[in-house]
Amino acid sequence: MAQALTLANTDRSAVRAVCLAVSGVNHPSDQQRMLDWIRDLFPGHIKFYVENDAVAALASGTMGKLHGCVLIAGTGSIAYGVTEDGKVARAAGAGPVLGDWGSGYGIAAQALTAVVKAYDGRGPHTNLTREILRKLELSSPDELIGWTYADPSWARIAALVPVVVSSAEDGDEVANKILHDSVQELADSVVAVVRRLKLCGEDGMDQFPLVLVGGVLEGNKQWNISGEVVRCISKVFPGVHPIRPEVEPAVGAALLAWNHHRKGLKLENGS
Repeated sequence: MAQALTLANTDRSAVRAVCLAVSGVNHPSDQQRMLDWIRDLFPGHIKFYVENDAVAALASGTMGKLHGCVLIAGTGSIAYGVTEDGKVARAAGAGPVLGDWGSGYGIAAQALTAVVKAYDGRGPHTNLTREILRKLELSSPDELIGWTYADPSWARIAALVPVVVSSAEDGDEVANKILHDSVQELADSVVAVVRRLKLCGEDGMDQFPLVLVGGVLEGNKQWNISGEVVRCISKVFPGVHPIRPEVEPAVGAALLAWNHHRKGLKLENGS
C-alpha cells in the first residue's frame, strides 16, 4: 500500500477509504483481526472495509458492481457469488486438503499421483511420467517422493499445470482425464453458487456475469480450460456471460473502496 501511494505521488493523509481483499477472510472474526491491524497504519478519518479476495476478483470484472459470480482457479480455487441485494454464497475454496480439485494444485497433484501409480503398476502408462521428470530434472519416479515432500508448498506443486496441459494437448489419455475431471469440478462449483443464489432467475434462463480469474483459466491454450468450464455451465444455465477482466483484482479492491466511500457520503448527505 505504501508503494502504491508513492507511485501515485500522494500519501496516507489523502486516502479516504481502504478495502483489503484478503485470502482466508471468511468470518467476521477474520475481518475484525484485519481491521484491528490496519487502523494503526492510517489516519483516524479513513473508512476501512475487509473482504475475501474473491470479492475483489469479482469487482475487477464488473467494474465494482457486486452482482454475479466469480470463479478463481489458480493455485487454489473458489466460486463466489453475490446478489444485487447482498446475499452471498461460495463453493470450494477450502484448500487442497479438503479438495480444491479443479485448482492448479489439484490438477498437478493428480498428475503426480498418476505418475506414481503408473510406476508401481496401479495405473495406466502415461507420458506425464516422462514430461514431469524432464521438467523437474529427475531420473526416476522414485525421486518424486523426495521432491514432493522436501517442500510441499501448494504453489510449487501447482507450477506443474503447464506440463499436464501440454501432455493433454499431445493426446495423453491420463492427462486429458485429469483436465476433464477438473473442468467438471470447477463447473460444479459455479453451478452450486448460481443455483443457491438464483442468479439465473427462477426459470434458470436469466443472464448473469461470470468473472474468470486465475492462471488455470487463461484461455490462450489449445486445451482451453476456461472455455470448457463455460461450456459445461451453459448446459445448465444458458444465460452465463463469461468475463475475463482487463484489470487485476487489486483494481477491483480499489473500486470497492471507492463505492463504499461514495455510498457513505450519500448516507451522510441524506441522499
